[in-house]
Amino acid sequence: MHPELNTGTMIGIFKTNIRTYHERNLIISAICSNFEVSSCNVDIEDCDKVLRVVDMKVDEHSIIRFVQEQGFHCEVLE
Repeated sequence: MHPELNTGTMIGIFKTNIRTYHERNLIISAICSNFEVSSCNVDIEDCDKVLRVVDMKVDEHSIIRFVQEQGFHCEVLE
């Protein structure tokens, strides 16, 4: 997790294979329904299809496992 500068907010940044607006909407809705987060977004225009989860209350592995259970690839973006 990456700490946001001076706020203590934890942000998870992940590489995925989420490609469509429909897939993006499904995973954002699923994450927001199952985890306590401030916001969640997927940049489907980026080559890494970056999933950004703000103010995560769980560890990165829980998000990765959950996204993979939804049928998508997910790993921490280095």
